[in-house]
Amino acid sequence: MESETKPTFSKSTGLPRKRFYRARAHSNPLSDSHFPIPISPSHLDFSLHFPKFFGANNEEVSKKAEFADIGCGFGGLLISLATLFPDTLMIGMELRDKVTEYVKERILALRKSSSGGQYEKVSVVRTNSMKYIPNYFEKGQLSKMFFLFPDPHFKEKNHRRRVISVDLLDEYAYVLRAGGIIYTITDVEELGEWMRSCLEKHPMFESLTQDELDSDPVVELLCSATEEGQKVARNGGQTFRAVFRRIAYVS
Repeated sequence: MESETKPTFSKSTGLPRKRFYRARAHSNPLSDSHFPIPISPSHLDFSLHFPKFFGANNEEVSKKAEFADIGCGFGGLLISLATLFPDTLMIGMELRDKVTEYVKERILALRKSSSGGQYEKVSVVRTNSMKYIPNYFEKGQLSKMFFLFPDPHFKEKNHRRRVISVDLLDEYAYVLRAGGIIYTITDVEELGEWMRSCLEKHPMFESLTQDELDSDPVVELLCSATEEGQKVARNGGQTFRAVFRRIAYVS
């Protein structure tokens, strides 16, 4: 539905202004959810997310999302990935309502202003990925998962809230196909060591070699594409990265 430009949008760029969508840096992932959750991946209506590629008389109706940005924030990585992988469906998952709304508005504005259609295959959903990943993705559906600058939950009693853990990696391994990549990065050294340790302990993941990291165009985006990464770079901070491959199960 067409409407006049809202005051929350920049007149020069046509994009939403972040200051109207600011929220707390993080939300409690263990709190009760107050938003709809699909019963299973087959109940997720992708026509709401990718209307040009799903629906009646559409040849790509069987296509599925392959990238998931967990805790996507303001969507910087998603927007960069959309131009780098124009043929791939991808979805951001964000718990904070205002931030999710910003990403929705940003994508819609970019779809409207872009003639190339590269933003038609990117979308966002408000959800709690720590609880509901299997509700959104089928076994082996994803080829890439991203966990960029997650909440460190410094206190030991809150480590159970961390988005990377050995137990949660069971679910991530389920939705990742063999050969799929999980990308993590943080500016908190202790959290970086924690995430790497969890991945190293899990039997379904192996670390990428340095040559593989150097040849992967996504790795450079882990810092440069996100608001958090850009802030760390401006302040001359250090980042700690762990990139692992989902291996095939061997009985």
